Amino acid sequence: MQSAVAALSHPVVGLLAEVFLRVLRIAIFLSIGVFLANLAVSFGLVEKIAVVSQYLTGPANLPDEVGTAILTTTASPTAGYGMLADFRESGVLDDRATLVAVTINTFFGFAQHIVTFYVPILIPILGARVGVLYVTTRGLVALAITLTGIVAGAVLLDSSNVDRRAVAATPDGGAEPHTDASTASDEPGEDEPETNLERVLEALFETGEKLREILPRLAGIYVVVALLVAYSEEIMAYLGGSGQALTAAADGLTGLLGLPGAAVPVVAAFALDTTSGAVVIAPLIENGTFTARTAVATMLVGGIVSFAVSTFKRSIPFQYGIWGREFGSKVIAVNTGLKIGWIALALVVLLV
Repeated sequence: MQSAVAALSHPVVGLLAEVFLRVLRIAIFLSIGVFLANLAVSFGLVEKIAVVSQYLTGPANLPDEVGTAILTTTASPTAGYGMLADFRESGVLDDRATLVAVTINTFFGFAQHIVTFYVPILIPILGARVGVLYVTTRGLVALAITLTGIVAGAVLLDSSNVDRRAVAATPDGGAEPHTDASTASDEPGEDEPETNLERVLEALFETGEKLREILPRLAGIYVVVALLVAYSEEIMAYLGGSGQALTAAADGLTGLLGLPGAAVPVVAAFALDTTSGAVVIAPLIENGTFTARTAVATMLVGGIVSFAVSTFKRSIPFQYGIWGREFGSKVIAVNTGLKIGWIALALVVLLV
């Protein structure tokens, strides 16, 4: 009995429980997104929603229906990504077109965080002036990335990168087979759902297939990453590393930009947790150590430093789980590169 209690109280058990809850949460949103995508295709809703999003997808040479996933990201980034993954799997988008769509997604993913995090939590901590300036700056960065995606689509994509016929997918995810006059018929296909109930059941079946493909990979990667993060100090000590690496990186960046010395602990805190960083810098804004501009610049530097942490803790498990290792790495590289590039430009504007 005591051994069982001791086993259940082991830190690894708590860690696995945390991973289970995280994967369960992602699975819920992912299943909603994929189910809605399948349902939209089955009922012909994609075409109706696509009318609204054609101003995004049209200039980027993407099918109008892909805009459904982009708009869904505003409500749930996980669901939006799930829908894009479904479009890629069904052949609507090739890898290049999918990267463009993911890039365009950026601003809409940010918009969701305005309501759930920035307005209710971050702005009250930082104060109206600094908080609004920071959120506006991050919003402009996200918008710039989205516009970069639209321009990239206009320049890099053509009809060879998308298969608009594949939007009307068969139950197995492939494109409708070509038929000519000799084989065509007015009767519904043998596998084509005829009633609303059949359409819903078909969407549920396709959602189950997608989850069975993604979730085992997602859970496995999250377990590995969670264990590495939990025992990172021991691993760093074994490898001869030091916990001062993050502070050293922050010190180098703040010194290069001419920010106050107090920026170093703020950047280090902000890199690990946005809310903690905001709590650390708030009193330093009130006492005049930071102006509004230098405070926002410091938080942006914290964001750049945090990419190393957030990529390992969140982006790799999530993106690898959705796309697989090879394409997931491309998505992470594009996202991170564009964020660092546009944040660097924002820093120049703020500090010059």
